[in-house]
Amino acid sequence: MSFVRVPTRLSFLSLLVVLSASTLRVNSQSCRNAPGDAGFPTDDAWRALNASISGRLTTVVPSGQFCKDRGGCTDAEWSSATFRAGIPGAMDYLNWEQDYDVNPPEVCVNNIITCGQGNIPLYAVLATTAEDVQAGIAFAEAYNLRVAIKASGHDASGRSTARDSLLISTHLFQNISFHDDFQVGNNSMGSAVTVGSGVFLNNLYRAAKDQGKILVGGGAATVVAAGGYIQGGGHSPLSPLLGLAADNVLQFTIVTADSKVVTADETQNSDLFWALRGGGAGSWGVILSATFRTYPTFNGTHAITLINTSGSNATSTMADIMRLHAEHIFDMDDLHIGQYFFVFPNVTSGFELTLTLNTYFPNVTEAVATAAIQPFLDDAVATGGRITSQSIEEMNINDILAGEDDVVAANLVMGSRLFPEDVYRNSPDAIGEMYTKLFEGGAFIILGTMVSGGQVAANAHIDSAVTPKWRTSKTHMMVVNAWADDAEPSEVQAQTELFQKMQLPIFEEVIGTDGGAYSNEADPTEPNFQTTFYGPNYDRLSEIKRKYDPSDRFIVEGGVGSERWDTDGFCMVA
Repeated sequence: MSFVRVPTRLSFLSLLVVLSASTLRVNSQSCRNAPGDAGFPTDDAWRALNASISGRLTTVVPSGQFCKDRGGCTDAEWSSATFRAGIPGAMDYLNWEQDYDVNPPEVCVNNIITCGQGNIPLYAVLATTAEDVQAGIAFAEAYNLRVAIKASGHDASGRSTARDSLLISTHLFQNISFHDDFQVGNNSMGSAVTVGSGVFLNNLYRAAKDQGKILVGGGAATVVAAGGYIQGGGHSPLSPLLGLAADNVLQFTIVTADSKVVTADETQNSDLFWALRGGGAGSWGVILSATFRTYPTFNGTHAITLINTSGSNATSTMADIMRLHAEHIFDMDDLHIGQYFFVFPNVTSGFELTLTLNTYFPNVTEAVATAAIQPFLDDAVATGGRITSQSIEEMNINDILAGEDDVVAANLVMGSRLFPEDVYRNSPDAIGEMYTKLFEGGAFIILGTMVSGGQVAANAHIDSAVTPKWRTSKTHMMVVNAWADDAEPSEVQAQTELFQKMQLPIFEEVIGTDGGAYSNEADPTEPNFQTTFYGPNYDRLSEIKRKYDPSDRFIVEGGVGSERWDTDGFCMVA
């Protein structure tokens, strides 16, 4: 069933009257309602919801079916995060659209002949107003439906989609407003920007440049600042200088499970404000907007360097280079740099490993940046590395951060841990050995981000739900495992389990068994997610969850309260 725009608009309050008269609301049910269940909405009920939101309810199909229906998608479109963000059923990481567990598996990729619905919602509310969101949530509550929330779909843990669910899309919330002196209660918070929960970071950086401002945001072009990014804590190339995004958010406007529009900041609903800053994406409601502290913009230098190792000693040489990287990792602390360092294999011309260093120097000239990074590069070359590409350029920091798009549509999962500063000071050899073991154990890509220390550590006094492991870390380390579109379910399962079975023990040889992880870039199947993602904050988060979402309407794997539900968030298990 598809819907078209209708001329009649039922008000949100009128819809609530219809829903309150329904006898279908049974919050004590152990499972959400699915098609075929007696409590699932009738076609007339869906039409009433559609009318109440001016025809902005739509059926949802996987991205492969979307492309098939429009006569095809080009490779550039298929892999574009910007393109996929506007398709309700499209996720940036393709595997989260699939359902590998049913028999036969429901898989839908580009240019496939037959598509199944897979792991995507049935319907989506393409919200443009707060009332649209309220109506969608009220409808889901009345009919006991699974709810998913999508801002852009840039979620490596699959939390923006769910099978047989109602999707609330915030993609069309594109408002940006700057403030010279933002007020929270009677307190002046200085310059700030309020941004809707559909605005990409690249557009936000450009708008901020026009105002002579910069804010703390991520390095990916199509991440939404006011979506899952901030709820996970939000790291940034600027974090060593300015802290995490969660350290810099001042206020949220959010629709909670009771369909109320709520303002959360230090002076009102302060417990929810605490939870929204690091307490996990998708667990608290639908964010309409968030307000972030801004700073005067500045120039910076961006350096990109590629270092290759090849031949029979490629792995051992790269391990030596990463040991050297660990030894040099404190060299530029006084410059407050952020750095992304990725190691990946290249088998097109014999086996090679490539280290990509993507380094951001805030308020640093090109000459100073070049001199600062050179000692490590010299040591890497002396050890056997070969610099195959190098660029360095000084420009406005907004321009450095505002990428055009993100290349996506791979099938991948990841696992991660926050690596403490002490490990780098005391055990750089163990870091190098770790790389050898990970690649020998089948790792596809090893990602490192140096986005902590500095102001992230200095902000330990801020009372938020950010795991304390961030405050003592030096890097956020990830392992990526991937597979082809035509992989068998057994291979998908093996890759999905690889981190917990083989790679996490290698991490733990270096950092111990009590490590924490950044929930936005992690393994959602973490068995002890309560501690790994949230640390000592979990009990308090659980209390806040019960207060604002007593029926667990907003459940995601690895999110607060998800221990009470199956991995699909569909049936209660406790």
